[in-house]
Amino acid sequence: MGQASSTIDFATALRDPTAIFSEPNDIVAHPQLSREMKLALLRQWEQTARSLSVAESEGMGGGEENKLGRVELAIALVEKQP
Repeated sequence: MGQASSTIDFATALRDPTAIFSEPNDIVAHPQLSREMKLALLRQWEQTARSLSVAESEGMGGGEENKLGRVELAIALVEKQP
């Protein structure tokens, strides 16, 4: 989990969650993030992943791995949390 296991700069993470977290579940498991913070980060990641998916469908792939499915599962997990 790297830096994600310690205190994070939420504003930086919100701009680019992938710069701080390597996997969506790292956000889900982070003990210092509130439910709302987790959802905000995951929704930002989802938006980026959807944009990447569109680019790939237009033949502009070759970049980073699209983790849209994992992001969607992580969002569902957080939404079920109290």
